[in-house]
Amino acid sequence: MAIKKVGVVGCGQMGGGIVQVCAQAGCQVVVSEVKEDFLKKGLAAITNSLTKSVEKQKITQADKDAALARIKGTLDMKDFADCDLVIEAAVENIDLKKKIFSELDKICQKNAILATNTSCLSIIDMAMVTGRPDKVLGLHFFNPVPIMKLLEIVKTITTSNETMEASKEFGKTVGKTIVIAKDAPGFLVNRLIIPFILNAIRMYEANVATKEDIDTAINLGLNHPMGPLALADLIGLDTIHFIASGIYAEFKDPQYVSPTLLTKMVTAGWLGRKSGKGFYDYK
Repeated sequence: MAIKKVGVVGCGQMGGGIVQVCAQAGCQVVVSEVKEDFLKKGLAAITNSLTKSVEKQKITQADKDAALARIKGTLDMKDFADCDLVIEAAVENIDLKKKIFSELDKICQKNAILATNTSCLSIIDMAMVTGRPDKVLGLHFFNPVPIMKLLEIVKTITTSNETMEASKEFGKTVGKTIVIAKDAPGFLVNRLIIPFILNAIRMYEANVATKEDIDTAINLGLNHPMGPLALADLIGLDTIHFIASGIYAEFKDPQYVSPTLLTKMVTAGWLGRKSGKGFYDYK
């Protein structure tokens, strides 16, 4: 099936980015939020992002105007009724996500694909609250969505080949390079990157080196664009802790146990860039 109209549940940082890339790729997009203020903030962020792209001469003013014209904001999930694909990008809470999928299953046309942008939660748990588990999968985008080129497509044991093929075509349409992962905690990227970040935190906690030297070593020694502690601040320390805990709960592998320092920073509200303070100060 051709995916021409896309729904996105949530217009936060990830949801808004997904909306933007879909609209720029020529798809009609409906995006929902639970409150008018959240919706306005999310749509304003999309407009600001496109404006910056015009200023940097990456797109034209006409491109920006055309993309914005394809986006419709709503507070009513019934507006997803005629979408070919709906991507859930709500907060990482399995009960909330299952509730959303149950509602979408009742609202969306019978052939619509339902996807989640979760970074580590069990997708089969979401699929099984619907009457179409063969049409449910993970579409895991990376932050910031308009810049990052990767899309992890996550196949559950019930996802049909037809759903996978349509989703691959969608990924290509929105300009992403695709990797396929099975429905296991962390999928590919997070399952690899989380131990790397946690070990960097353990090194800092043990006074092996300063945070600046740890990050510089990775910047210049491995040619990474960002060191692991700065990356943790960008992702969000609460998100790192959440993903690590979720993977550990499944595998009981000690490399996924959050260091004491990380746990205390999250407790203190030092979450990284979004709170103004993490391993570095952003105020």
